[in-house]
Amino acid sequence: MYDVIVSNGRWFDGTGAASAVRHLGIRDGRVVDVRAEPLDATGCPRVIDASGHWVIPGMVDIHTHYDVEVLVQPALLESLRHGVTTTFLGSCSLSTVHASPSDAGDLFGRVEAIPRPYVVGALEDTKTWTTAGEYVAALEQLPLGPNVAAFIGHSDIRSARMGLSRSTDAGVRPTRAELARMEADLVDALDEGFIGMSSQELMFDKLDGEVCRSRMLPSTYAKGRERRRLNRVLRARGRALQGGPDVAKPQSLVRMAFSSCGWGRKPALKVSLLSAADIKAIPMVAHLFPLIARVVNRLGGDFRFQHLPVPFEVYSDGIDLPVFEEFGSGAAALHLSNQIEERRALLADEEYRRWFRKDYDKKFGPRVWHRDLFDAEITECPDASVVGKTFGQVGVDRGGVHPVDAFLDLVVAHGDKVRWRTTISNHRPAVLDTLTADPGVQLGFSDAGAHLRNMAFYNFGLRLLRRVRDAELAGTPFMTIEHAVHRITGELADWYGLDAGHLRPGDRADLVVIDPSRLDDALDAYAEDPVPAFGNLSRMVNRNDATVAAVLVGGEVVVEHGTPSEVVGVRRTGSFLRAGSLRGRAARSA
Repeated sequence: MYDVIVSNGRWFDGTGAASAVRHLGIRDGRVVDVRAEPLDATGCPRVIDASGHWVIPGMVDIHTHYDVEVLVQPALLESLRHGVTTTFLGSCSLSTVHASPSDAGDLFGRVEAIPRPYVVGALEDTKTWTTAGEYVAALEQLPLGPNVAAFIGHSDIRSARMGLSRSTDAGVRPTRAELARMEADLVDALDEGFIGMSSQELMFDKLDGEVCRSRMLPSTYAKGRERRRLNRVLRARGRALQGGPDVAKPQSLVRMAFSSCGWGRKPALKVSLLSAADIKAIPMVAHLFPLIARVVNRLGGDFRFQHLPVPFEVYSDGIDLPVFEEFGSGAAALHLSNQIEERRALLADEEYRRWFRKDYDKKFGPRVWHRDLFDAEITECPDASVVGKTFGQVGVDRGGVHPVDAFLDLVVAHGDKVRWRTTISNHRPAVLDTLTADPGVQLGFSDAGAHLRNMAFYNFGLRLLRRVRDAELAGTPFMTIEHAVHRITGELADWYGLDAGHLRPGDRADLVVIDPSRLDDALDAYAEDPVPAFGNLSRMVNRNDATVAAVLVGGEVVVEHGTPSEVVGVRRTGSFLRAGSLRGRAARSA
């Protein structure tokens, strides 16, 4: 009767409906039975006893940068082991569908902190496609671990059709022919099942390489006519625009949000913007995100903010952290990231330091980083006397040295051997709960596959479930566990039109078995693990092997207690999920 039975677990269907102890029967990659009474296990090769455990749909991660890693390590194990069974590619205007290997290296290397040589090398070794359809076919030949869905990146198609140099020249507009090619690229991608297009207006995302080094991403140079033309295609097809507004220009956020409204045009444009956060630097802004979403949606929009439902803690090796791009002196240092001696000389220069101190002391205006070096703890350094202290405290200990000079002195002396951390946003639990529960917010934004030395949020879904469970046990609930599961599974899949995120008869058998007793403080810890495809670069990861008892994709067991099964990375378990392909729902209707 069944290929797999998951018995006696507390079952969540992904809709937010009440959970219950149930027995699930799986056959041919689909859930075929959900019953209160035990199932007949005769002839079933695999029975998973989920007694005392939760059985939830596989989680959906709507914001990753796995576009390069999926080509060379398609198991995507760091997400898979934490119960993420569907990941989105192509975020922040970046995808690898049309860009050449060299251009892709420039687009991804500095913005996403994936060393440029590995981006170029991965695409030179694997790129056989020139169209969206060929790209999908190439993905489907890989031994995918989780399912993948994809945005087409605006910077990808813009650089491919205009050339990287022209597409990042503020004085150049696309020709009619170039704009028509971009529109055709978008239509082609949507025809192949892409969930939409990602765009970017954030001005501190900068290019790597030598050709256009330190210019902004191509998407940021697009003007209204170009954006409206591409948005019309998305609106007509019912697909989504993922956007990143310019934090230095609030009008950018407002304009992108209100582009969702129909204003007489139907349907509304689905818009998902980066990102709702309780930012330390501007604490009042956290209250504006839900308000903006409510207003836009009441005016006929279909709008969401993306949100990471955990504290946004980041690490940095020396000065190599993207938040430094948001002010001039920091960007000047990152411009020289490939010229170590020149950068060291710059950081030691007194005129440069005056510039940096001026930027640091400017406490007002839109920003991401709080720029408080008393809130930046040193975790590793060859000078052991400073470990555990903040840069501000080091300055005090050294006779009242300005925090900037204390920071730069250590970076000049030790370079990237100075490792430190800070929390940029989502630091107030009550505000975090409010954002997490707001219907105008989508939960995700893990950035999995990027910023490999800066952060690890692969287990954000588990950390959310722990917080919801703990609040319920404390008698101060802010949402039910059923609703929390819905928020990271079915709600996301439904909005993007994907066959994922549910666990009912007819649905894909993508599921996670969780031990709720192990939703504990271990979820907050970081570990490190080398990435073979990226020269064994040590990546920050999470290790919660006791929490996740089992993960299934397409009805196959892929992870048990952190150990991948023999099929992972060898045989494909995940699929490319096409927008609008809802076979599970069709089966149930029949």
